[in-house]
Amino acid sequence: MTEFIGDTNTLLEERIEQQTDSGDHDRFAHYVRKEKIVESAVTGTAVIALCGKVWTPSRDPQKFPICTECKEIYESLPKNPKEPAE
Repeated sequence: MTEFIGDTNTLLEERIEQQTDSGDHDRFAHYVRKEKIVESAVTGTAVIALCGKVWTPSRDPQKFPICTECKEIYESLPKNPKEPAE
């Protein structure tokens, strides 16, 4: 965006730059549905973590601490009841 300020003919220019990184800028391992991880590995599509982070996984999650927001959400989900024994 460019605009002139006052009568001084001062030019003000604002630049918005997007920075991209490898997807692990927050350095956390996130919870994602297992089938989505497999799909991402095959197709290269992005995944969405429980906390809402969107990225394409490419690093070993065991090297990072677990995202506390993902962990809280996961622990609040209802657990699947065990199937009855036959």
